[in-house]
Amino acid sequence: MNQWPIGTGALLAALSATAPAWAQPSGAPYGPGMMWPGHGYGMFLGPVMMILLVAAVVVLVVLALRWLRRAPQGSARPTPLDVLRERFARGEIDKDDFEVRRRALSE
Repeated sequence: MNQWPIGTGALLAALSATAPAWAQPSGAPYGPGMMWPGHGYGMFLGPVMMILLVAAVVVLVVLALRWLRRAPQGSARPTPLDVLRERFARGEIDKDDFEVRRRALSE
């Protein structure tokens, strides 16, 4: 059974990490490093795209929260006449007051 010497894995990882640097031509026409011919226009689009991404995530979260907090279809708000009937049933208003207010609501 063949076993690799200790540290061979780390050496191979280090060599594979530097492999892209070996592939770069030594006499690049735009100078050393990351000098691309676009004169830095990409440096403007990167932050703009990040801002748009964060804004899109915030909008999606807000829309999702509004959708989740929406009232269920079965729970409609009571009408003014329903409230008046409940007050009469609890004894807060008498029959004459109930009739006067019911007529006012129906007009």
